[in-house]
Order: sequence, then structure tokens, then C-alpha cells
Amino acid sequence: MAAAAYDALAAELIALHEAPREVPAFSERYPGLTAESGYRAARHLHVHRLAQGWKPVGRKIGFTNRTLWSRYGVYEPMWGMVYDRTLLHASEDRISVPLAGLAQPRIEPEICFRLKAAPPRTRDPGLLLAAIDWVAHSIEIVQCHHPGWKVTIADCTADNGLHGRLIVGTPLAVQSLPGLAAALPGLEVTLSRDAKLIDRGVGANVLGSPLAALAHLVEVLASQPEAPPLVAGELVSTGVLTDAHAVKPGEVWTTSFRGLPLPGMRVTFT
Repeated sequence: MAAAAYDALAAELIALHEAPREVPAFSERYPGLTAESGYRAARHLHVHRLAQGWKPVGRKIGFTNRTLWSRYGVYEPMWGMVYDRTLLHASEDRISVPLAGLAQPRIEPEICFRLKAAPPRTRDPGLLLAAIDWVAHSIEIVQCHHPGWKVTIADCTADNGLHGRLIVGTPLAVQSLPGLAAALPGLEVTLSRDAKLIDRGVGANVLGSPLAALAHLVEVLASQPEAPPLVAGELVSTGVLTDAHAVKPGEVWTTSFRGLPLPGMRVTFT
């Protein structure tokens, strides 16, 4: 991508996140935009936010659910930064979440890990679990600045992985969950709106397991020398277990789980 176009995209990303609105897809207007150049442009937004006092607290992984790839036309996972200003904690697994400032928000039930050490480059579940402090149910509110959620992988990487908000529920210590690695693929979640069942999902939807999603992120970051590596204390939300569903003010969404003693969550949107 030409330097002038790259600079223009970086400036547009900052402007969009300060004054959210819908715009034609970046990939339609910036010739040569790739997933990697999208990440580079997103780093300008990251640096801008750091200068304004935002603090990174973790990562979100997107498009780990392979059942959605053909629907969205995106065929690989991507990641974005989570910040102290986009992170919410659900007290007793209930929370009220304002949607102001988000473009076309959608809800995504996920599994989140908190790292106690930098995870190794491995797909060995035991070695990955050794780097994890706790596991929790999380809900990501994703957003899209392009009409109709028509995106490419490059649009997603440029737009900080489509991250809007991350809501984290009650954490459970990994050491209190024997058999966690084996249980994660079979974990079942239900997603309901105003007491009506909307969707179901399983842990295996996420690249086979949320632990596999974490392993994938470690590999991707190792190939991106300009991206900060994962460190102890970070949160990693591993991708949607169901589909992503549009939300609007006044709705109450709930989740429930089978297969692990994770509490569900009740989210009221305002």
C-alpha cells in the first residue's frame, strides 16, 4: 500500500474511533490493503490511545469460529487490543452496558483467560494451562464501521479486530478445574435475548478449543515483531462460541453454560 494511503488510513482510524460512524470499507478505498498493513495502520490508533492515557490490558481474538468464515468471507483469525477503557467487569455476573459510541454493535459469548506468565509457542494443552491463572466467561461487544458488516480480513485487522467492549464474569482458578483442557472443547453455551433462546455454541467451534485459539495467537504475534508479545497479567478472550448477534438499547441478554462450572451472565443494554 502506498505511503500516502497508509497515512490516510491511520488518520481515518483515529477519527472513526473518536467520532464513530459508518464508512465504506477500507479495502474498497485503499488499494493494496492487506491483513498485515491493516495491523500496521491499527498500531497508529494504539499509539494515539496510549498518548491519551489508555492502558492495554489484553487481547481479543476474532474469527476463531470456523463455522462463520463462509458467512462473513473472512477465513482466518485476527486479533485486537483490549484497554482499561473498553474492559468491564460484571459484578455477580450482571451488568448494564451503554452502547453509545459503538457502530453496529453485536454480542459474542466467549471464554477468557488471564495469563500468569507469557505462554509458550506450543499446542500442548498442559503447557498452555501452566501459563494461565484463571478462566472466565466473557462477552465481547464487537462493532463494525462498514455498512452491513461487509468486511475483509484487512478491514478487521485495521479496525483493531472490531473490538468494542469486553465484559468479564466471575473468574475460576485453573487449579480448581481438573480436566479443564479436556472439558473446553465440549463446553456448551446458550445465548438468549429477553428470555428467548437465540443461539447455541460449543468450545470446539473456536479452532477446536479456546486453548487452541490462545496457541494460534502466540504464533501470530511471534510473526509480528512490531506487535507487543503476551505478558503476565494480560487477558485473552478467545473468540465467539456462537454467531455474533446485533444488540440494541433496552434488550436483556443472558448466557448459560454446561460442561464447566462457569456462571452465565446477564447483560442489560442501555
